[in-house]
Amino acid sequence: MAESTDRLIRVDMTDQSISIDPFPDEWKLLGGRALSAKILLAECDPTCDPLGADNVLVMAPGVLTGSAAPTSGRISIGGKSPLTGGIKEANAGGNPSQDLTKLGYRGIIVRGKPADPDKRYAIDVTKDGVSIKEVPDCKGMWNYALIEHLAQSYSKTASFISIGPAGELQLKGASVACTDQEKARHPARHAARGGLGAVMGSKGLKYVSVDAERTPVRTPADKKEFTRLVKTLTKGYLDGPQPMKHGTSTSVPMAQVLFTFPYKNRIEGQSPDVKTLDGARIIESFEERGGGMHNCLTGCIVQCSNIVHDADGNYKTSALEFETITLLGANCAIQSWEDVADLDRLCDEVGLDTIETGAAIAIYMESGGLPWGDAEGAKGILHEIAEGTPLGTTIGNGADSTGKQHKVDRIPTVGGQAIPAWDPRPLRATGITYITSAQGADHTAGLVVNPGMEPDDMPRASQDNQIINAIIDSSGFCMFLGVNPDVVREFYGAFLGEEVSRDQIYDLGWQCIEDEWTFNDRAGLPRATDSMPECMKTDGVGPQKAVFDVDPAIVARTYERMGPTDEFFSKGGTG
Repeated sequence: MAESTDRLIRVDMTDQSISIDPFPDEWKLLGGRALSAKILLAECDPTCDPLGADNVLVMAPGVLTGSAAPTSGRISIGGKSPLTGGIKEANAGGNPSQDLTKLGYRGIIVRGKPADPDKRYAIDVTKDGVSIKEVPDCKGMWNYALIEHLAQSYSKTASFISIGPAGELQLKGASVACTDQEKARHPARHAARGGLGAVMGSKGLKYVSVDAERTPVRTPADKKEFTRLVKTLTKGYLDGPQPMKHGTSTSVPMAQVLFTFPYKNRIEGQSPDVKTLDGARIIESFEERGGGMHNCLTGCIVQCSNIVHDADGNYKTSALEFETITLLGANCAIQSWEDVADLDRLCDEVGLDTIETGAAIAIYMESGGLPWGDAEGAKGILHEIAEGTPLGTTIGNGADSTGKQHKVDRIPTVGGQAIPAWDPRPLRATGITYITSAQGADHTAGLVVNPGMEPDDMPRASQDNQIINAIIDSSGFCMFLGVNPDVVREFYGAFLGEEVSRDQIYDLGWQCIEDEWTFNDRAGLPRATDSMPECMKTDGVGPQKAVFDVDPAIVARTYERMGPTDEFFSKGGTG
């Protein structure tokens, strides 16, 4: 195997200095989430102020990102979360990740913060090197306006990572946006969870541009075997059932049946507006309005992202996903997917996690601050978040902030982060993931959709899915491609030119979640066994009045390494 020429970009925002370091050979199997966790554990003080100079922001493409492997261009944004107080990784699509790796960069590590908090900066990454500059004209810009502005001075081949006003205001629900592969480069792919947009904002960093021009894809060590794997995976997916053909929005009816389509701040598990919120209505709109399904990043064969147009046929947003329809729609008793589409666009513009924001607005509605189902009022709140009003700041800081400020007892969060659509009461193994994952309540950490599972089987199901998701999030592959650990290790082997065993790939996933647990231990967040909020233990949903009632001793078993089974290597990721 030839010596690696991969590099890491290091930026210190205190003095706006840049260094380029060789990528450590011992990290060659690390990318995305696993690389972010390794860097944070080694270089970030877990007790630091998440919005202080000592926090470290990591932008880490996957191991296979920038190669010809299909649907492998995702990026992990990592740091200490201002929302949870622990380690966080948020994953996104779009093209910046691929562009970075094509230029030979395996990650960007940002530390420090400028002396003047009012200044805004940008990092430019090109074939000629890396530079940083002040961008006062970009201060306060919403994400779409920012990208339109940057299009006037950057090449058509440039891609961008950016924050909106929420990130600049350092709100705990702020997201990080990545541009997709559409000609207009919509900033619609968000590393949303955990408030990492606030970390980026605390460092005065408004955006990162990456211009790989026409640089070809990365070359694998074993071209013949890698090409064979690419063809086999691509044909297998395209000839198969393609479960994500219409995206996640069409999961609404299934969620309704499972009582995991929460209504009115999770008082109930089903919404009476299921028909008008069903993603099937979005699919039906394509014929008359235009829009359709597309791939958010170059080389994606899944094409799960919907492009939503308004009644006049004009672009509104992409992608309007199940989680957003649930939290900003059903959970707030908002009746129409079209109103949710407006709210989704506003969240992308302002730079907000739709899950956290929807949960916060629902709590505010429960407090009486806004009538249930008031879509226009919710849109007004998103404008207030961008303006930094007291109400906007409270809701922009998330569900916990809103509940405490407005004295609401029912605050459905775990580890400080709002529970996603997938409810831990009918899906108790998923609840175990929420409790035990270092990421807080996050379905992408290890979703288990099995309402009839016996309690004794739940710890392994949760642990296996957490490890598999860590493996896939580290590879650059998208969960929706359905790859399993065996596929990942085969691709790694062909790309690197050396065999990667089952033990190695399992160990990589386990070590990732161990690194994350260790970071949280050091941050003063020990591995808990009973952090599910009281409302999830007492407020039943469905005809069985399901609650989260798993014995803490059973939950605790999830922390004990169980080792892989043959079935483990054939299971795809979830989320």
